[in-house]
Amino acid sequence: MTTSLGPHAPLNLATPPGPDAAGTARPGLPERLDALEARLGDPFDTANPLGFGPILAADERGEMFDAGEEALHGYGLGTEFVPAALGGRLTRLDHLVEIMRSLYRRDPCLGLGYGAASFIASVNLWTAANAEQRRAAADLFLGNKRIAVAYHELAHGNDMARTEFTALPDGDRLLLDGRKEVVTNLRRAEAVVIFARTSSAPGSRSHSQLFLDKSDLPADRYRDLPRFRTTGMRGVQLGGIEFDRCPVPASSLLGAPGQGLETALRSFQITRTTLVSMFTGIVDTGLRTTLRHTRDRRLYGRAALDLPHVRSVLTGVFTDLLTADCFATVATRALHLLPAQTPIYAQAVKYFVSKALMDAMTRLSSVLGAHFYIREGGTAIFQKLLRDIQPAGFGHAARAACQVSLMPQLPLLARRSWLPEADGAPAALFIPGGELPPLDFNALALSAAGREQLSSSLAAGLAAMPANDSQASRQLRSHGEHFVQELTQLAEACAALSPAELSVTASSATYDLTTRYVRVLVAASCFETWRHARASGDSFLGDATWAAAALHQLRTPLGAPPAGLPEHLEEPLWQELIRRHEESVSFGLLERRLSATS
Repeated sequence: MTTSLGPHAPLNLATPPGPDAAGTARPGLPERLDALEARLGDPFDTANPLGFGPILAADERGEMFDAGEEALHGYGLGTEFVPAALGGRLTRLDHLVEIMRSLYRRDPCLGLGYGAASFIASVNLWTAANAEQRRAAADLFLGNKRIAVAYHELAHGNDMARTEFTALPDGDRLLLDGRKEVVTNLRRAEAVVIFARTSSAPGSRSHSQLFLDKSDLPADRYRDLPRFRTTGMRGVQLGGIEFDRCPVPASSLLGAPGQGLETALRSFQITRTTLVSMFTGIVDTGLRTTLRHTRDRRLYGRAALDLPHVRSVLTGVFTDLLTADCFATVATRALHLLPAQTPIYAQAVKYFVSKALMDAMTRLSSVLGAHFYIREGGTAIFQKLLRDIQPAGFGHAARAACQVSLMPQLPLLARRSWLPEADGAPAALFIPGGELPPLDFNALALSAAGREQLSSSLAAGLAAMPANDSQASRQLRSHGEHFVQELTQLAEACAALSPAELSVTASSATYDLTTRYVRVLVAASCFETWRHARASGDSFLGDATWAAAALHQLRTPLGAPPAGLPEHLEEPLWQELIRRHEESVSFGLLERRLSATS
């Protein structure tokens, strides 16, 4: 169906969408999500001015999709980044993720360039800003303005401790000197959060963050650098800025001087968890595009969709999408429920989910063959999505950096958390869409201190597993027992690690320990989500089939391609995939009614 709402139409969030909207809100999802879906319309509809045709045309020009941005202005997307206490709609991070997925499944450039970049900046503000700064930031977002966040310098990448950009004291002011590069929306933003060295002394306390209104900066003391062109996310405006002894008030500091790195590390726990979760929208569309193509493509006298290998690949991608979504959802809920443990989960989510999603798109491209490479026609959106998903693995923080951050925590986790008698995580962690306490930015910790409950939940859940004679249930139990034993073996190996094996110079075997540990976390997330869904009577999540398939895939040996699913798992998942496609329902953990795409 073609959207009936123009990009400038006002959005009334006080009432649910009418019968022409995408559908009724699903349990655990905000009603305004359907309003956004209706506003953006069916992306596959060639008559939709907000569909894939105009999106691809903007991508070919290397420009942001103007009509899409206007539609998001009308929706008031910036309001989603503002806490409710400041007049916004941000109460739950899982709701924000679902809203942003509507953008990523259409145009990841809108997701990142319009939305996620400002969200990254906002988290730093809500974590450290004073009341006056928070009010100013909230007013910008509520007025559809942008705030950029400038961390990076090309010479140092993610090594923020080596930042050269300075904001040194000069009387009652600070003088900005140096360059920031590869910053989203820097030229277009009305304000910027900037990470700077505020002391020449060594150590982590020599860095701070500042919140600057660009209209207050003297024009002769800074200049915008040329735009950085990219292979993917072509429309995203990546820029740079150079300051020359630019004076700003000392009151521009976020929090106390020297707390910039702490603020960033706390904020990263939220953004690394949620941003990569938003990227699942790309795989949803990639899978949907491949299904549409193979349904219509004739090979060897029949529809390509009927070929056993094609079905196996598509069902495997569906399984991996559910697995990634499940782990990301559990970790997002942990930000509300177990904030002191998220220094572990945030790194693990970025490391695992990003690779799972990128690998899924690569496997889909093998099904499309030459059609994944073509920039026109019914599959043209796929080549854009395949390029646009790559920053999931390195944007904001590289997968390798997350792996290195996990490594030194392994011995303490082995001694304090990976114990046979350890308690599991609270049940609320495993109920997608369930109620959550308010998000407390101040509860985020710099270190988990060796404490995390998710991994031990698997053994506790296995002990409480209800009796069930189905083949899928028996296989799920077997896989669960494997990962419980895996954690026992990890505890022994990690407790014996030497200090020399806890840094970037570690051996490949030690790197593999982090991968094995993350797989245990993912397995626990899927197993416990299934177990609690079964208790609540959920017809799909409460069926052991998807969870058994997820753990089956997780047992693939490191470095090996994914093995096919057993037929008793593959066939019901294939039927579920086709049902969702035909009914225009999302392929994620929480079924969302989408604008018609079948």
